[in-house]
Amino acid sequence: MAVTITPLTPVFAGEVGPIDLRRVHDREQLEAIRAGMDRYAVLVFRDQDFTNEEQLDFAQRFDGTLHARTSSSAIGRNRFGNEALTDVSNVDADGKIRGRDNRMRASSVSNRLWHTDASFVDPPGRYSMLSARVVPPVRADTEFADMRAAYDALDEETRASIEGLRVYHSIVYSRHVLGFDFTPEEADKLKGAVHPLVRTIPGSGRRALY
Repeated sequence: MAVTITPLTPVFAGEVGPIDLRRVHDREQLEAIRAGMDRYAVLVFRDQDFTNEEQLDFAQRFDGTLHARTSSSAIGRNRFGNEALTDVSNVDADGKIRGRDNRMRASSVSNRLWHTDASFVDPPGRYSMLSARVVPPVRADTEFADMRAAYDALDEETRASIEGLRVYHSIVYSRHVLGFDFTPEEADKLKGAVHPLVRTIPGSGRRALY
């Protein structure tokens, strides 16, 4: 079955035609989805009826090793029992809504701000796979920014000035800026990582800010 992708904007993001990712094992289909990610950066797959394990199974078929070093794991246990599944939620491991003074809730507030997933580890995450399990009754849209377009918009002088620069990514620092502090023991598990400010996407050759 061929993979069809419809552009959602003139710049980036595409919607993949009807497909059940649980049943995608064919190498050509997986390669077509990877090529779609290289071109569009964000792909939408509607009506995916995943269990947690089925989502992880597809993610592993798609890109091999799963990222499982999350900042939340330094604070407390994951209610899913697997740190490869990041729990973006206001519900605790017992199914109760977290209180205002809950540290896990305070740390997760940063998810509302612009960020790059898993940049604080080395190697960083290549893809993020979001799956809505409980959809709120009001709009709560996740927004995406195309960092390839951001690089394209730079003038030549700026591009030259940032070429070769490397940047320290620290989730301990970024949380501190927002008013949340890890304990020394927690921070010791989250050392941060250094990455190039400009990366080249292997599949497309396009450059992007990171």
